[in-house]
Amino acid sequence: MALSTKLELRQGQQLVMTPQLQQAIRLLQLSNIELTQYVESELERNPLLEPDDGASEVPVRAETDAPEFGKNDEPAPNGESDWVDLEKPVADPEATFDTEYENVYPDSSATDTAGGADASGWASLRQRGAVSGDDVNIEAYLTNDVSLREHLSEQVPLVLSEPAERLIGQYLVDMVDEAGYLPGADLASIAEKLGAPLELVEKVLASLQTLDPPGVCARSLAECLALQLKEQNRFDPIVAKLLDNLHILASHNLAALRKAVGVEMDELLEMIAEIKKLNPKPGLKFGSVQLQPIVPDVLVRASPNGSWIIELNSETLPRVLVNRTYLTTVSQAAGSASDRNYLLECLQTANWLVKSLDQRARTILRVSEEIVRQQDAFFTHGVQYLRPLNLRTVADAISMHESTVSRVTSNKYMATPRGIFELKYFFTSAIASADDGESHSSEAVRHRIKQMIDGETPATVLSDDKIVEKLKSDGIDIARRTVAKYREAMRIPSSVQRRRDKRLTERVGPVT
Repeated sequence: MALSTKLELRQGQQLVMTPQLQQAIRLLQLSNIELTQYVESELERNPLLEPDDGASEVPVRAETDAPEFGKNDEPAPNGESDWVDLEKPVADPEATFDTEYENVYPDSSATDTAGGADASGWASLRQRGAVSGDDVNIEAYLTNDVSLREHLSEQVPLVLSEPAERLIGQYLVDMVDEAGYLPGADLASIAEKLGAPLELVEKVLASLQTLDPPGVCARSLAECLALQLKEQNRFDPIVAKLLDNLHILASHNLAALRKAVGVEMDELLEMIAEIKKLNPKPGLKFGSVQLQPIVPDVLVRASPNGSWIIELNSETLPRVLVNRTYLTTVSQAAGSASDRNYLLECLQTANWLVKSLDQRARTILRVSEEIVRQQDAFFTHGVQYLRPLNLRTVADAISMHESTVSRVTSNKYMATPRGIFELKYFFTSAIASADDGESHSSEAVRHRIKQMIDGETPATVLSDDKIVEKLKSDGIDIARRTVAKYREAMRIPSSVQRRRDKRLTERVGPVT
């Protein structure tokens, strides 16, 4: 067998994922809080970056008549577009991040830091909202919410005098959850761990259960209610029997509950009405955890001509620029090659960040515009008109990759006249139509099921089969097991349980 050499020419495509391009893709899926933190870290690390307080030139707003949206926005021939899709290969990935591109990104709050020995104290005041910049908000500091743990800790010295008792008491207080309970508290193991007699731990717990609010430090719901009734001097052996059978009360089987307690029905109903007035979670009135409110990334509002105005929330968009004056100054002083290479690297990173932030904003706006166009009926008429929608439909409409749209819609929220929704909310599966018509959104079907159940009376409670019949009469082809799955996902009990609940509500009012 003879060996020979030959020359072949092959042509192929390959996506070159540079580190900068990979980071730009990751920026797409960051939430506004994560993005702000990232930009702040870049401001600290890169001396050529600085926060920009000037006016934004990014087109953060678009106005569109949703039914005709995009008629003059056709994709360019051969799939070309002036929008850069981060998932598609480009001839020169570095060209995406033009070093001459000036920053035009909207507002961001620069994090001011307090130096010196009092830095931690000032940081604490900022977290409480008492300090903003150079101003001190004394009112915000004085009105800071007291947590349940702080409230109980302040009372421990009032009921426990011995040092050993206070130590045990503080240990138990630290175990109390937000609702005011001691979940899974094993006093024997606690006594062994602290090296204290079990009787002393039980004594301390009894003292803690007299603290404010009434019912705190209970180990179960029955004990919590019993503590509150004792506080009101309304606890007796008959009520104790009722509390021992709360599981029967939860099932709303009044006949079995009356037999277990051993009282007449009228007296039983009075006892149930009295229990309803108690607080099953006494600790929730105290602020122990600060929840981060949702800040929308996109704002949607109706315009006078019937179209929708879509704009980016400038409060969530970090805005930075490259300080070229400082660059010129330090470049003249850079004598060594390592200094010049460092400045060049900082300049490239700064220009990349400016370009990536601008591209991220434009991409979010474009995806949001297409979502509004696709779901115009939802914005106009309500959730029952939500259309089935998937990522591919939006991606094809705006000539982007499906995974790019997925990243854009992650951790992003849209404020609309109907509330604040995550962008993912508008992507729902399709349920076939019973008459071969247009398919229905699963979210819209869930809304219809909830509306039917909310309109029930004790005499007209709907079974899952009956709900299926009603939906099919409305042109929605759905299986019974799907109705049951949707109902359980919305935490709606079965028709038997709902009938019991409504009958009990008619007699004694809602039972929490």
